[in-house]
Amino acid sequence: MDSPSLPRIHFIANLWTLTGHPSEAGEWTLEEKVKAISEAGFDGVNDRGRPELKTLLEKYDLRFSGLFDANDPSEFAALIAAQMDCGATTINVQLCDHDTPLEEAVEKTILLMEEDERQHANTHLEVHRDTCTETPEKAYAIADGYREATGKCLRMNIDHSHPAIIKHLRPEDFSTRLLDRPELLQGGNLLHCRPFNGHHCQIPVTDGSGGLSKEFRDYLPFAEAAFSCWLEGPRPRNELWVVPELGPVASGYGISTWPPVWEDCMVARRELAGAWQRALSHSKMIAD
Repeated sequence: MDSPSLPRIHFIANLWTLTGHPSEAGEWTLEEKVKAISEAGFDGVNDRGRPELKTLLEKYDLRFSGLFDANDPSEFAALIAAQMDCGATTINVQLCDHDTPLEEAVEKTILLMEEDERQHANTHLEVHRDTCTETPEKAYAIADGYREATGKCLRMNIDHSHPAIIKHLRPEDFSTRLLDRPELLQGGNLLHCRPFNGHHCQIPVTDGSGGLSKEFRDYLPFAEAAFSCWLEGPRPRNELWVVPELGPVASGYGISTWPPVWEDCMVARRELAGAWQRALSHSKMIAD
């Protein structure tokens, strides 16, 4: 009997990371950014779907992960369709606002996922500040309400950098505190891997002298634990899409005195690939 194929990982670069790169005055064109992503060894691009981007994805043979933020259910169909028209295999959604009542958030999540099913998409609700999922408690309550109403596990993209700072965590507590609802991580196949610690939702990957920063080295074991957690689940589509999502200086995520975020992003991809291989080699599936 043939053994099942090994799970695959796809590293996806967010175009947001290249905002203002290589300089604010000389920012690359869209094509220069997409070409650089391809040359850096990424498998695809994460952004909002649009025709000009689709043309470049086809030119450089890159896959696509879509994204949008939304509040009005009447817009869900068009927003999902725009990502699908661009070739999205995964879609990330930031839904509603920080003060959206739970009942409303659950209702809109149900409507979002119903539209997802109609279009045969692969939509994930992101855990993110200033949305209806801004705290773990809110995110988990929405997931629980969704399961109660539909009998299904909500497909989520848990950006762990947000709950880590909300909970003021130490590196040794990342795995126990942030992987406390494994079924929510395992139920999807999209994961943001912005490196973080308990005080900063983004940290520098490199130290400015050619090595990894201490903070990033503290973060890496958690990334490996998150990959291991996903591997222990149902592994939807047998592939995990990972976005090493580093925000630019213009966004406030990056800091002007840190190494350039695009250069750090390329290093993060390499190091996360190593963490994936370690997780894969230790997984029960491989051991069996």
